Amino acid sequence: MTASAATPTAAPERASDPGRRWLAGLLAAALLALGAGLGLVGMSLGTAPRVVEANTPVNAGAADPLDITAHNSPTLVADPTDADRLVVVNRIDTPSFSCALHTSTDAGQTWAASQIPFPAGEERPERCFAPDAAFAADGTLHVSFVTLAGRGNTPNAAWVATSADADGGVSFGEPVQVTGPGAFQLRLAADPAEPARLYLSWVHAGEVGPLGFPGTANPVRVARSDDAGATWTDPVAVTDPHRRVLAPTSVVGDDGTVYTLYLDVGDDRLDYHGGHEGRGGPAYPGPWRLLLARSSDGGATWTDTLVDDALVPTGRVVAFFPPSPSLVVDGGRVYAGFHDARAGDADVWVWTSHDAGATFADPVRVPDLGAEDATDQYLPALAVAPGGRLDVIYYDRRADPANIMNEVSLQSSHDHGASFTPSVRLSDRAFDSRVGLGSERDLPDLGSRLGLVATDRTAHAVWADTRTGTQASNKQDLAHATAAMPATSPRRLLLGASVALLLAGLALLARTATSRRRPAP
Repeated sequence: MTASAATPTAAPERASDPGRRWLAGLLAAALLALGAGLGLVGMSLGTAPRVVEANTPVNAGAADPLDITAHNSPTLVADPTDADRLVVVNRIDTPSFSCALHTSTDAGQTWAASQIPFPAGEERPERCFAPDAAFAADGTLHVSFVTLAGRGNTPNAAWVATSADADGGVSFGEPVQVTGPGAFQLRLAADPAEPARLYLSWVHAGEVGPLGFPGTANPVRVARSDDAGATWTDPVAVTDPHRRVLAPTSVVGDDGTVYTLYLDVGDDRLDYHGGHEGRGGPAYPGPWRLLLARSSDGGATWTDTLVDDALVPTGRVVAFFPPSPSLVVDGGRVYAGFHDARAGDADVWVWTSHDAGATFADPVRVPDLGAEDATDQYLPALAVAPGGRLDVIYYDRRADPANIMNEVSLQSSHDHGASFTPSVRLSDRAFDSRVGLGSERDLPDLGSRLGLVATDRTAHAVWADTRTGTQASNKQDLAHATAAMPATSPRRLLLGASVALLLAGLALLARTATSRRRPAP
């Protein structure tokens, strides 16, 4: 009686199994379809920037063919208290050495010139030269520069001026002298956590020749101010005075650590001592080194880290105006950028440290070009957005088989420098790389750096553009471009949800298939 009574109840359960499997299969298919759909939507968002503003002229003379000033080497900085306020400072090479400052209050759509104050007692104002700029955390703008003296136009003193009433570069107080003669390649850095703390770095030349430094007793030095530039400490030597070092650039981390990246050109007497007499020709055949100095005690003591000891020079340089490596810090992560010819032609490389500059991984080649490419990509500028995106801009000749005409390209990394997105062209037309001071000797100078600011949604770039210049005029103008950067968080959210749904659908399919193969009791 018991067995016969159990049979009618078991049969309906087995009869319902196909229905349950059908419903499970339908649900699995729905999960897979939804996951695939979300994945397609996420992928469609992409990570490619969109150029929303190309080649806005910064300096007023950009459209005037009679204005033949050569603007180059821009530093672009953004006010941390007002993202729409941008400031560009730059050097002017011809027809005479000078400097310029331009401000924008509408995120680079329009620009207005401001006057960098000239110290009383120095020579004529047009001999202000090689400025740099930094915004303090409270929105105060500081500008460094050197004054030139004598027939050789050598640096007579280094100065820092502070924008009055924190007006972002419209007006300034009287400049403060930081050091005396021999300060080359000044760079200014502000502490992001201490608004009153500034650092100034430079190459201190003990002796100056016509186109280089005759001796080697020319160390990188750093001075600090703890009162917003009103007074400065005595300078401290960062490097051994008997090494041939050039192009220091400094950044301060959130924890107050000071980082100074610089070039050690080794035995390169050709460039360092001006052995080429300012004439173009084959590059120095030996290696350069890229080094990072760090200080955790306010610049009092320094520790060196080797970033790379096998840089291959891409061409001759004048030691007074060397190409500058780029340096940015993002928490405990440090990025260094420069170019060299280890792959046969000039390429942009990025080195990443994940331990606050103690060690660096092998460099990553940035340009999205094949190994057989025979064109130059060089002079990178790096910037990190608040969300961690790393942006890189650089001069790019990929479109010209003759390797002469420059464009400006932008690439980004969303994985801490391990890989980079495809390049996006920021310049709206090519311009001649042969236009600049020294062109008559086949050693034209387009400047020592480019300018770049990164925000969560935009990248602002400034570079020296020669489209209105010729090799006779050497006219160079500053151009600005804005790229709208895609929001990565919705893309990541959609792709994450897509993966979760696809995995759930596959798991449900597997379970359904297993239950189908299970023998009936």
